[in-house]
Amino acid sequence: MQVNIPESWQTHLADELDKPYFHKLAQFVDEERQNYTVFPPEPEVFSALQITPYERVNVLLLGQDPYHDNNQAHGLCFSVCPGIKPPPSLMNMFKELQTDVGFRIPNNGYLVPWAEQGILMLNAVLTVRAHSPNSH
Repeated sequence: MQVNIPESWQTHLADELDKPYFHKLAQFVDEERQNYTVFPPEPEVFSALQITPYERVNVLLLGQDPYHDNNQAHGLCFSVCPGIKPPPSLMNMFKELQTDVGFRIPNNGYLVPWAEQGILMLNAVLTVRAHSPNSH
């Protein structure tokens, strides 16, 4: 697994990246990618850290695991790529925001602007086998 940890996160994660469990995990994901389609694409696994630098984090939004259908997952929990219909979980979140604070529901589910404003959007598990929720 290619580990694209941005510099702002390096000092905070360096010790973990050197531990045996992390190397074992990276090997597992590499083997999964050799045998199956895995989401998000490898360069996007750490998108949340790339888009939201450590010093800009104001809020953590934690999801379960990445969306498991084609063209959905791109490294930010709940967010989907442009042109993809927002999944029910995201629409439920939008509806709750609308009810609670008058949020205007957008016509897309691309949440990069949220991440750019300091919302660290991570999933508890960063990868998933295609069409197999909770597979990693």
